[in-house]
Amino acid sequence: MPDSEDSSVSSTSSASSEEKRPVADEKEGSSSNKKRKVVSETPLELVALPSNGTVRKNKPIIILLDQATIESMKNKRNIYELLNCDDHRDYCKKKLRKDPNEFRPDILHQEMLALLDSPLNKAGLVKLYIQTKKHVLIEVNPSLRMPRTYKRFAGLMVQLLHKMKIKSSTESTTLLKVIKNPFSQHLPAGTRCYGFSSQGDLCSPIALAKNLLPPSPDDGAPPTCFIVGAMSTGHVTLEDHPYMEKMLSISEYPLSGAAALSRIMGGVEHYWGIV
Repeated sequence: MPDSEDSSVSSTSSASSEEKRPVADEKEGSSSNKKRKVVSETPLELVALPSNGTVRKNKPIIILLDQATIESMKNKRNIYELLNCDDHRDYCKKKLRKDPNEFRPDILHQEMLALLDSPLNKAGLVKLYIQTKKHVLIEVNPSLRMPRTYKRFAGLMVQLLHKMKIKSSTESTTLLKVIKNPFSQHLPAGTRCYGFSSQGDLCSPIALAKNLLPPSPDDGAPPTCFIVGAMSTGHVTLEDHPYMEKMLSISEYPLSGAAALSRIMGGVEHYWGIV
C-alpha cells in the first residue's frame, strides 16, 4: 500500500435542514429498557443511490480495503464512540498501551468516499469489501451514500459493529453488513488478486489497467481484485494474502490511500472509456 498519511449508532427521526433525505430507522433505546447501551448520538442519513438501469451480478473490479482500524469504545457518558487518535489519545496510551497514531479510521473514510463517488462505481463496476485489523470482514453495497463528515461516518461504523448490518431507511436494501471470513471465499472462481504497496513494482495507472484488465468490462472475464491498505503504518503483505499474484506500486512518491485509489480507478476508467 502507498504510505497512508491520512487512509452504530442510533438514528433520530429528524432530517437535515439542507437535505431532506430519509433518516436511518434505528432507535436509540426505549424508555422501557433503560439498561440498553446507547451507541451514538449522531443522526444518520442513509439512502440507496438510484440505479441507472444497469444491474451487474458480477462486478469486474473487486477492492478490499485492508487492515482498517475500526473499533468502538464506551465513553464516560455510557455512549459508544469510534476509537481514534484525536479524541482518545490517553485511552490508547494508558488502557490499550498502543500508539494512538495507529487508530486512524479517517483513512478508511477518505478511501470509501474516493471509491463510492468514483465514475467506476457509479457505472456499476466495483464491489467493495473492508477487512479490519481485528479481522472483521465487511461487505459494502455500492449504492451506499457515504456520510460526508467524519462524525457521521464514525457513528455509522459504530452502529455497524454493534448491529452487524445497516439497511436503507426507505427500502429493504442492505447497505453494509458483517460477513464471514475468510475474504478469499467471497472471490469468484478465477479472480486474480494484486496488492498495492510503496514497495511493490512500479507501474502507471494506464499501464496497470492495460496489463491486468480485459479490453471491456463486459467480456465475461473473471474479476480482478485490488487490495489496498487502510492503515496509517505498515503495508499489505503476501503473508496476509497468499492468493495475491503480485505487489504493485502506483507512484514513485508516497501517497495517501485515497490518492492511490483515485489513480487506480482513473486508469481503469480511462482504459474502459468511462467518463
